[in-house]
Amino acid sequence: MHIDPAHKTEWLNLVSSKGIGLILRSITIDYKFPMTYPDKVTVYHKLVHDPTSPDAPRHGFYLHAMIVSEARQRPAARVSEDLVMYDYKAIKKAELPPFVMEQFKSTWDLQEQAKKYWQERILDIETRVRTLETESWDREDAVEDTGSAKQ
Repeated sequence: MHIDPAHKTEWLNLVSSKGIGLILRSITIDYKFPMTYPDKVTVYHKLVHDPTSPDAPRHGFYLHAMIVSEARQRPAARVSEDLVMYDYKAIKKAELPPFVMEQFKSTWDLQEQAKKYWQERILDIETRVRTLETESWDREDAVEDTGSAKQ
């Protein structure tokens, strides 16, 4: 399945050396613990910069990723990637093609919507926890019960 079927061939060519393609300029991986077989991982990527920003790079993009261990149910590594578009025929950097920019704009919008949604959820949970704390032990008449061995 392709998200952008109209540009299927162009997307596939980005990972080849037949014209304009991607080059990994740099990658940094911060491992949290050693992983061993047969652990499986899930990798979550996100764009670092708004592609419509005037400060966004024209010839590439940055991604952050989190690698999650299924066995340990926690992050196994954090990744920072710097990718560049490269024209293999002209042997020089190339600007991001319009079909890539459109997909990045859509992805950025979805990231921002998800961020807003989860920030609201976190605020709601924090508010509910604070209400529970206030009702149960943050009162003037509350007495701390640390337990006792005496019966």
